[in-house]
Amino acid sequence: MTARRLALLTVLPVALAAAGCGGGADRESARPAVIEHVKGSNAERVRLTAEASRRIGIRTAVVKRVGSGAQVVIPYTALLYDPDGNTWTYTNPAPLVFERRNIKVASIDGNLVLLSSGPRAGTKVVTEGATEIWGVEYGGIQED
Repeated sequence: MTARRLALLTVLPVALAAAGCGGGADRESARPAVIEHVKGSNAERVRLTAEASRRIGIRTAVVKRVGSGAQVVIPYTALLYDPDGNTWTYTNPAPLVFERRNIKVASIDGNLVLLSSGPRAGTKVVTEGATEIWGVEYGGIQED
């Protein structure tokens, strides 16, 4: 056996072992969602992995101004009710980050919800996948 082959046989198992150590452990320990406290408030935020967001099917829309610009609207699909009848929505302040926000509904006009208080125009709100985010926030994720 040549010195070159002997060196390859010595280095190859070490390289393969090193390559296998990092990837598998990281994938196993990566959590699909993390709950974080919002500093300076009593609010929480949900941070998802890209894969979790894809699996949930998160979709967002932008809060818009209507009329003379004084009234803001969200899509009806972004409106959520809690068991006590309070209204809220999830905002998307950063990629893969979601924060529950209380809102006050002035009226509902077809597929639009006119707000008397809530997020500002330009804010992203969740239109699909909000109930799953709520489940993460309040119930956690259980993996099989």
